[in-house]
Amino acid sequence: MGLWSCGSNQDKSASNSLDDKLPKIEFVDDIKNVDFGTVVEGKQVERKFKFKNAGDFPLIINNVSASCGCTIPEWPRDPIGPDEEGTILVRFNSKGKEGPQFKTVTIFANTNPATSDIQFKAEVVPAPAKNTTTTK
Repeated sequence: MGLWSCGSNQDKSASNSLDDKLPKIEFVDDIKNVDFGTVVEGKQVERKFKFKNAGDFPLIINNVSASCGCTIPEWPRDPIGPDEEGTILVRFNSKGKEGPQFKTVTIFANTNPATSDIQFKAEVVPAPAKNTTTTK
């Protein structure tokens, strides 16, 4: 006598094949170890992160948020079709920052998992003091 489960294996394989077709964001570059290097306080640095939709359905980026107001992301508002590419621009403003900086930018999209993180660091050094003396 055997026990049968009503379609449980079929449900899992159907779910797995659907997951394989969902939009999938694949970045060209490493997004976990981005280093802006040494930045003079007050300067703004930026980087473009190129990605591809490796899924079978359009990729929709719902939102991109930064861990701090000093970081401004820009992203495509239109759907990215299968095998199409897009770019997320990340700007870091070092004004008022000093020392080691570690920031995270979170991408919310119709992917599985629903979020992806870009992480970067920078070492912000003080700006040179402005010479306020006048010569006669």
